[in-house]
Amino acid sequence: MGLYWSQNETDRSTEDLTVRFAQENSTWGFDRIQGDLATVSYRISDSTVSKILKSQDIEPAPMRRRTGSWATFLKAHWDVKAATDFTTVEVRTKGGLVTFYLLFVMELKTRRVHFSVCTTNPNAYWMKQTARELTNFDDGFLIGKRHLIMDCATKFSDSFRTLLTNEGVNPVRLPPRAPNMNPYLERLWGSLKSECLHRMILFGEKATRNAVNQYHTSRCHQGLEHNVIVPADRPPGVNAPLETMERHGGLPRPYRRADRLRD
Repeated sequence: MGLYWSQNETDRSTEDLTVRFAQENSTWGFDRIQGDLATVSYRISDSTVSKILKSQDIEPAPMRRRTGSWATFLKAHWDVKAATDFTTVEVRTKGGLVTFYLLFVMELKTRRVHFSVCTTNPNAYWMKQTARELTNFDDGFLIGKRHLIMDCATKFSDSFRTLLTNEGVNPVRLPPRAPNMNPYLERLWGSLKSECLHRMILFGEKATRNAVNQYHTSRCHQGLEHNVIVPADRPPGVNAPLETMERHGGLPRPYRRADRLRD
């Protein structure tokens, strides 16, 4: 009689393979996935398969076969998906208060974000140049990506999307008024504005860029098990003293362990 593990006894590789089988085979139910896992020496019960898929928002086979889900689409191939969107911020300049458009591109798997140049006029020429930089074969942020999620705003012009397509990146346009379909960037906007931009008076593009970059790299992410985007080069000891890093006069105020124990 075979030995079956409960969900709290499954390791990461078992869970990953269960999810992979479900994503790559939309007609497979819990029993079929359980059986094929057993053929490669992963023995778990069908109820554990059900729990694993439910925790990843993956629907049962009948629903998955008919329509699938947006969450499943996003998670199916994290490594090759990115998302982009604009947000705006009011910035003080010599000419008065000006609306700046900030364009971000996020790698969904890691939440790593590329912050493009601020602009007051994201016209077609500017967007084409941005697409060239993102797909640059040497250091473009979209190297290795096959899908770029974006809304249907006119700023994402035909020429912008055509250039992406020619470089092997498929533009995935979202329907109108559907912010929940780009949830990771929407979550970034909420935190960025409430914790940083709306609590500061920004003077010019340089100050805006510095505020955005410093905030994002020091922020921990719930979706990454509360880790930061750019971890420390040398992780400090768990008993090292706690210290705070001053950013923008204390807005926000990230904490970390000191690099080494004090004498």
